This record gives sequence, C-alpha cells and structure tokens, in this order.
Amino acid sequence: MEEKNMLKVTVDGAEHTYPRGTSYRRIAADFQKNSPYDILLVNRDGKLCELHKVLDRDCSLRMVTAREKPGIQTYERSAVFLLLKAFYDVAGRENVERVSVEYSLSSALFLLAKGSFTLDQALLDRVEARMRELSAQALPIEKRSVSTDDAVELFQKAGLFHKAQLLSFRINSHVNVYSLDGFVDYFYGYMVPDTSYIRCFGLELFENGFVLRLPTQKDPNQLGEFRPSRKVFRELYDSTLRSQALNASNVAELNTIISQGGATPLILAHEAMMEKKIGDIAAEIAQRPDVRFIMIAGPSSSGKTTFSHRLSTQLRACGLRPYPIATDNYFVNRDKTPRDENGNYDFEGLGAMDVEQFNSDMSRLLKGETVELPTFNFKKGMREYNGNFLRLNEGDVLVIEGIHCLNDQFTHSLPKESKYKIYISCLTTLNVDDHNRIPTTDVRLLRRIERDARTRGHSAQATIKMWPSVRRGEEENIFPFQDSADTVFNSALIYETSLLKPYVQPILFGVPRDSEEFIEAKRLLKFLNYFLPIPADNIPKTSLMREFIGGGCYHV
Repeated sequence: MEEKNMLKVTVDGAEHTYPRGTSYRRIAADFQKNSPYDILLVNRDGKLCELHKVLDRDCSLRMVTAREKPGIQTYERSAVFLLLKAFYDVAGRENVERVSVEYSLSSALFLLAKGSFTLDQALLDRVEARMRELSAQALPIEKRSVSTDDAVELFQKAGLFHKAQLLSFRINSHVNVYSLDGFVDYFYGYMVPDTSYIRCFGLELFENGFVLRLPTQKDPNQLGEFRPSRKVFRELYDSTLRSQALNASNVAELNTIISQGGATPLILAHEAMMEKKIGDIAAEIAQRPDVRFIMIAGPSSSGKTTFSHRLSTQLRACGLRPYPIATDNYFVNRDKTPRDENGNYDFEGLGAMDVEQFNSDMSRLLKGETVELPTFNFKKGMREYNGNFLRLNEGDVLVIEGIHCLNDQFTHSLPKESKYKIYISCLTTLNVDDHNRIPTTDVRLLRRIERDARTRGHSAQATIKMWPSVRRGEEENIFPFQDSADTVFNSALIYETSLLKPYVQPILFGVPRDSEEFIEAKRLLKFLNYFLPIPADNIPKTSLMREFIGGGCYHV
C-alpha cells in the first residue's frame, strides 16, 4: 500500500520518488539550490503547472524560472495582482474608481488610476511600501473555480464591470479566480503561490499615470532599465484615445460591437483613421522639399510593405513620385556575411549590409547622377546588376524599407535634412480587461503565423520556434533607434485578432502536443478564446491586414 502512494518523478534525467499528493512547490524546493532564479512553475510532461498543484502520477518535471517566457509572464501577472491589492489598501476601495494596466513600456507596465485621491509619488511610495509589506508576509495567492454566473455577479459587485462583461461571452460554465487576502480578481494565465515570490519591483510617476517597473527575462533578479521612448508612448496614448472614440478599448467592448452587428462600421472607421494618419505623414513629407529618402523600419510583422504602398499612394496624391528601394538588395555576398555565436549566418546585424555601397549609390542619386541599382540573388547569395538604372528628378522620392533604416550609421553620408524616418510597429492598445493587457508581440506573432503558413508553407510550430531569434534581432537592431524617427506609425487594428482567429486557430491546433512549442501554442489558443470571430468579407483590399490574410490589391 505504501509503495502505491510513492510516485516516480524524473528531473534532469535523474529519478526521484515522492509521496502522492506532494505539492510541486515542495518538490521545487529540493531543486532550488541548482538555480540562481526562483522556480515559479513546473513543466510536467509538456504541461505547465502552478506550484500549488500536487503530484498525482509518475511524471517528468522541468523547473521553470523567470528566465523563460512563461515564467516572466507569471511574475508580471502576480506583481500586478500584488500592486492592485496594495493600491486598494492604501487608497481605500471606496475611493478607487478604476486602476487599469494599459501597455508595456521599457521593462515596465504603464497604468492609469482614477478616483478620489491624488496620484503623486507620495501615494506611490505608500503603495510600494504596502506591496513590500505584503510580500514579506508570504500571503497565499489562492485559486478556485467558480461558476461563470457567480463570477460575473462577483465582479459586478466589485465594480469591475469590464471583467463581468468579458466573462458574459465565455462559453465555459466555470472560470478560475484568484484571491489575495480577500481581494479577488480574474487573470489570464498562471500565478505564483504566494506574495514572497514578488520581491523585485518599483513604482514611479510617468506622464498622466504611473509605471510598475519589473525585472526582465534576461535578468530576473534586478529591475530592468527604464528608458521609455517618448514618441512610442505618445503614439500609444493617441491610439488609446482613438480606441475609446470607437468604444472599443477592451475585448468585452469589441465582442459587444461584433455581437450586435457593428463589426463593419468599426472596421471602416478604424481603416479611415489609419488612412488619414498615412495621408498626414505624406503631407508633412511634401512640405519638406529637401526630403528625398523616406526611411521606414519596424519589427517583424508590423505591415511595413503594405504601409510603404499606401504611403506611396498618398505621396502621389501630394504631387510626389515615389520609387521603392529594398535594402535587402544591399546585403554583402554570402561569403562575407558575418556569423553569430552559434556559427549561423547573422543576416540581421549591420555587418550583413554593404553600407558603403548603399551610401555611395544614394549620395550619387542625391547629386542627380544616374545609378545602376543592384538586385540580390538569394539563391546564389550574391549581388547582381541587371540594368536597373535610376535618376532622381524634381519631385522624386525614394521609399526605402529595411531593418536598419533608422540607424544613422546605415545612412551616414546622407544629409539629415534629406531623410524622413518612420518607425512602424503594431502597438496594440486593446486589452483583455483592465488588469490583463495584450502584449504587442502576441499580435505580431499571430500575424506572422498566418502569413508564414499562407505564403511560405511554414507550420505554426516552425514560426513559434523561430520567434525568439526574431525578437532578439529586433531588440538589437530596431528598438534602440525608434526615438530617432520623425514619426511613429501604429499599424495595430482594433479588430485584427477577431479577424485572425479563424485563420490562426486551426494552424495552432496543428502544433504537436509533445513539442516544446506546444505550451506557447496552447497559450495563444486560450487567448483567442476571448474573441468573437469576424469574417474577412468587408476588410478593404488596401487594408494592412491583407498583407497577412491575403486578398489585397498590393503585391506583397
């Protein structure tokens, strides 16, 4: 009988035995000495489990820290819960109208708070002190399953109406809610078992709200550097105002619009807003007669190609003649391409570009000379010249798209006044609810999964596997230069996740359960469950979303 109660647990190839019913937290404690970072979750045979769960079968376990994406997401989520509890404690529940997590900003989360209190650093210092007090008490974060109807009633009484509205669209009969010392909330994802795990954080005033500073996945034991891009923040804030104007600030409001037959007016209104923004950028360029090079850069799946086409259309409407230039044609030949630390070709670093040839060609064009432009043969891995000659006349501008277009080292010989730099990114301001934000990287990943499957025949597993490498390239080559842009363009569309859902969902279900990528695929599938789908019938052919789902009028 005693042997039946002992279960086999394999960790790092070594077999151990534990009594049935042992918590994963207890098991993790035996292996904590092997890690410099707190163990926050366990991966049991490919499935993530919170530490409060107990052993009920023979299994293999892998310890998960904040050095992994699920770990750092768990830490962030738990820190937000702790912050909310402390904020209500300090300000007084009766005085708090709303505290909302808006978006990520340079190793921090930007939040807004409304109510009958003065939001100043003194208040934030008291909230932070309360957070540290709660952390020191190691208060349990308890999870329980309640009926969806009961949860809706619970959140309505608590004044968390967006949560109640969101849950009214859930088909599931039950949902999980978390409680911390009497404070109850709903979160999309896993939590740490108690407040003692949340030790690294800071609160600071920022603009009209404040930031919750957090550690990074790269170093979970210390606060990440807070160096926000003011231009990106301003675009995020303006986008938030546009979402509010369309009454679609969160998924509950979006689902309500869709369920009441209002999807098409919302789509057309947001597309019109985007077109106006592009037109405004073109008009600004037209008012700068010295501008000859329009430099466009942004992270993967931001819609750079479609944006370039739409901007070119607006430039023509302003009396200019745009010509596209792809910086990919200025790759160095393959035998000169640098390699990364793993011995693979590094196509994303500046060393992969023939910077001097690019500057020579552009400088000659600026002087009015005729230049033969190269074409890069990716099969042969070398640059070729096929008689593509160009000469800039009055009113001609070059629309140049590429990863290094915001980096002045890439265009070092071109006069500053001849360049107009545009940073484009999918900066989603739509959130699940007030306390659960949607990372912009998730929306870009969904775009990438659909486009890779449609145009390259890649599986979702392959795209997910490649994504961390893509993100590293962005962190090194794009994000550091975003504030040098003349303007920031937000390519996120309020309705896009509802549009992508029917496309991406079946592809994600194709990720094998025994693969490392299944955890991320499952997380994305759970995320998509919050959205009501919309068909593509009324998406304009000029829409940026056509770059990802197909059916557009541009050759992309």
